[in-house]
Order: sequence, then C-alpha cells, then structure tokens
Amino acid sequence: MVTGASRGIGFATARAFARRGLDVALLGRPGARLDAAAADVQALGGKTLAVACDVSKRADVDRAAAEVERTLGVPRVVVNNAGIVQRGRRVQETSAEAWDEVIAVNLRGPFLVARAFLPSMLTAKRGRFVQVASISATIGSPGAASYAASKWGLVGLTKSLAEELRGTGLTAVAVLPGSVDTDMLVGSGFQAVMTADDVARTLLFAGLDAPDAVNGSALEMFG
Repeated sequence: MVTGASRGIGFATARAFARRGLDVALLGRPGARLDAAAADVQALGGKTLAVACDVSKRADVDRAAAEVERTLGVPRVVVNNAGIVQRGRRVQETSAEAWDEVIAVNLRGPFLVARAFLPSMLTAKRGRFVQVASISATIGSPGAASYAASKWGLVGLTKSLAEELRGTGLTAVAVLPGSVDTDMLVGSGFQAVMTADDVARTLLFAGLDAPDAVNGSALEMFG
C-alpha cells in the first residue's frame, strides 16, 4: 500500500512493487492522475486498487484502510510517501494555517495511516511500515521550516513505532532521500542527484528485502 501514489516517488514505488509480483493499493488525491497511475501499475500484473484519500483526514484514512483490507487483504508493506512542501516563507512569514497544512499531510498522515492498519497487521504478526522522510530530517531548511520539522518528526515517529513493534513480527523504517528529480524539487535551489526510480528501488529493499535488523533505522540517500 503506497500513499501519494499518483506521481513521483509514490508512483515509481507502486510500479516497483508490482514488478515484484505484489498486489498494490495506490492512495492519492482523487482525479485522473490517480486513475492513470493505477492503470499503468495494473498493466504490470497483479491486482491494483486505487483509493482516493486525503491522508490528513482521519475519516478518509479509516475508510481507505477498510477498503484496502476488504479488497486486497492485510498489507505486507505500508509505504507512507504522501507529502507536500511550502517554500520561500521564513518562520515569521508563515501563517499558522500554512504550517498546519504541511504538518497534517507529512506527519499526521503517516500517524493516521499506521494507526489504521496496525490492528490487522498485528493480528497477522507480519508487515513493515516504510516512511519516506527526507534529507531535510537531518538539516535545517530556511524558508521551509514546516517541511523540515515534519520530516524530523517523521523519523521520530518511525523510531518510536519501531520500539513499540519489537517482538510483534512487524517493523518500521524510514528512508531519507536527498534531491530527487520530481515536481517537489522545483524552486528548492537544489540540483537533482537521483531519480524517483532510484528511491523506489531503495524503498523496495527496505520493504521486502532488508532484514528485520533494520527496524528503527533511518536509511540516508544523499546522492
């Protein structure tokens, strides 16, 4: 199950999991882009489910989780990828509403998604949460403090969840990409040093191939 799956890293990740023969649920904002992404992933084989979902909204997440489990079963891997960024605003220029919007998607969203799937995954005694954080979880980001704060928080959430999951058969890990050639990089001033497919291959490793010993890790991809 991949959030923010209609483009960029999320879309590349959904394709990567489909190529490995897994059924894939794609969560994203409703629209033609999500439908087209699902059709593309479907063509790679396996079952594909597109679910319109705003991860910042609890009702949306709970409904989406129920639909995913009803249609495809309990997820083996949950990839929390959905994210937004607002650039060019120093802290004193950032409205509380703009701050809350970024935190709601980038940090509240992964919390809501994990909470929604945890009961069934704990019952199944298997599964992995893979969080797409950022290099910004290790540095300060002037003009994008809300984004950096959300990604620092996401690593903290991941490490805390990993401790709670010890001995359950479940694990949690974060991947921290650097500058990726996606729409989100536009306006950052950074040059792309990796592609969405590069990140997707790392997420595939983190989700399926990495040993349980990675539990709680923050895997850095600086390029």
